[in-house]
This record gives sequence, C-alpha cells and structure tokens, in this order.
Amino acid sequence: MTPLVLLPGMMCDARLFAPQFAAFSGRRMVVSAPLTDHASIKGLAQAVLADAPPRFALAGLSMGGIVAMEVLRQAPDRVDRIALLDTNPLAEADAVKARRLPQMQKVREGELARVMRDEMKPNYLSDGPHRTEILDLCMEMALDLGPHVFLTQSRALMDRPEQSETLRAAQLPALVLCGRDDTLCSVSRHELMADLIPGARLEIIENAGHLPTLEHPEQTNAALMRWLED
Repeated sequence: MTPLVLLPGMMCDARLFAPQFAAFSGRRMVVSAPLTDHASIKGLAQAVLADAPPRFALAGLSMGGIVAMEVLRQAPDRVDRIALLDTNPLAEADAVKARRLPQMQKVREGELARVMRDEMKPNYLSDGPHRTEILDLCMEMALDLGPHVFLTQSRALMDRPEQSETLRAAQLPALVLCGRDDTLCSVSRHELMADLIPGARLEIIENAGHLPTLEHPEQTNAALMRWLED
C-alpha cells in the first residue's frame, strides 16, 4: 500500500496529525516529515524528498501544504496523490510580510510564548468543545520547536514561490480541504486550488478553523480515506 507522508504546519510537529496516525498507520506506512532545517521552501522540499519513500501519497497542512506543492513541483513522478489542507498556493502578500517582521523581532528577544499566545493561536480555531485543549497542544508544540525554528520557518514563508502553474500541471488524485471558519487560509483560496488542479475534490469541514485534523478528526479522516482510495 502506498506510504503516506504528512507535512505539518508552522510551529507544529507530528502531534498535529495524531488522529490521522491512529486512523491510517495500521494499514499503511505513515510518516510525518519535520519542516525545521531550511530557511526556504525549496530547501524544505528537497529535505522531504531526500527522506521520503520512492513513491508516496503526500498531505500537507498550512505551511506543510506550501511545502507539499513545492515537492510536487520538484518531483511530480514521486507523488502518487496530494492533499492540500488549509493552505495557500500564492506568494506571501506584502501586508503579511509586514506583520511577520515584528513577530520575528519579538521572538529574537525571547518572546516566542507571547507571540504564539497573543498573535498566532487566536487565529487558529473555530469555537468548539476542544478549543482550549488544542490551543494548549499548539503552544506545547511551538515551545518544543523553539525560536530558531520560528525564525527559519518565517523566512521560508516570506520568500515562498507562487505555485499556480504547479497545480495546473498536476495529473494525480487531489484533495483540497479546509475548515469553513479558517481565517488564515480562506475557503476562496481552496476553491482556487481546486479549480487549478484537474479533477480535484474540494471538501469543506463545517465548524472547523485552521486545524481540522484536530478540530474534527473523524470528518477529516473520512475525506482523507476517500482520497487515499480514489
């Protein structure tokens, strides 16, 4: 069975996909690739490819989806199918870059926890019964990764390439999925990606924000299963 490679979002690790590991690892090889060692999306994609199986299904959320698109651009023959979750195919907007620079300075000054608490975590989730628990996990992941990873990932995102042509050229089963209430990567961005990829399936998870893998894992897993079995 085709291995599944999962790429986490910014300041997240494999714990972002704990429900997916539980659902799928009994039937196939499932691995989460860290996105921590390079300050460019190109370099991160090269690192994923260096460690990935010869051919694999690829799913990425947020920054992980951005890296997944670059993996597909670099090695389309190795990607069996792709799932893009709560992500964005466009280059970073100038307004977002302008907000990112002060965050990076605060993190250099030792304020990672405050940046995560006050400026990033409030944008992650829809209201739901597990909101506090998930936000606590997000903080735990971020603090475990630390300020160096925050700065490295910020630089990579600021300079990321636009991937519309990569998606237009894609010839593989594709899932585009997002939470209905995602304020970081809008539904319209996912409609754009689904329109760009020939034959892509668009799935919107109701009452979820930017992290549907944790907010509504059963619905997210059902969509991923349909994609894996397509």
